[in-house]
Amino acid sequence: MIRVNLLGGERQKKTRAVAFDAGQRLTAACSLVLVVAAGLIGWWYWSLAQTSAQVDTDIAAAQQEVARLQSVITEVNQFDQQRTQLQQRVQLIERLRSGQGLPVQLLDHVSRSLPDMLWLTVMSQVNNEVTIEGRSTTLIGVSDFVGNLGNTPLLQKPIEIVSSQIENVQATGAPGAPGAPTVDLIRFSVKAQIAGAEQPAAPAAGRGRGAQ
Repeated sequence: MIRVNLLGGERQKKTRAVAFDAGQRLTAACSLVLVVAAGLIGWWYWSLAQTSAQVDTDIAAAQQEVARLQSVITEVNQFDQQRTQLQQRVQLIERLRSGQGLPVQLLDHVSRSLPDMLWLTVMSQVNNEVTIEGRSTTLIGVSDFVGNLGNTPLLQKPIEIVSSQIENVQATGAPGAPGAPTVDLIRFSVKAQIAGAEQPAAPAAGRGRGAQ
């Protein structure tokens, strides 16, 4: 009589089935791990690419800002140089002004006091007295000149008109005329005292005869 052990076959099938299920599970787990790792690596690579692009953008913006600031710095340096030059010029002008003597200041004031159609021929100074001579086409010009001379603290007022007389002067350069025409000019002379200067002392009067 032949006996077949059916229980052993079933047990073997169950063992193979269990082993097969465990292998599939392990394979699935490994596959899942690989998929997750690949996903993480892909996400990490994408994040690095985004970060790199952002860094490149920031670097380009920083370079543009540096170029802009460089131009601003250049303009500021130029402005500083110009300001330094202007300050040096102002200091030089102030030194020249402070170093000007009375004759220079007086000559500058006289030149700015000249009205139209009036010119000077002589300007001299003896002690504290200034004498100015010139010519004018009108008496109003002489009056304006004297008034302008008084607009300075350098000279004492009043300014004296010493003389003024009309001169008949022959004009030159008249084309086509048999004789050159004549014009009337006013020859004048004014005197002024320098302000702040001590006046020379008058000589002492001598004693008369019989004085004791």
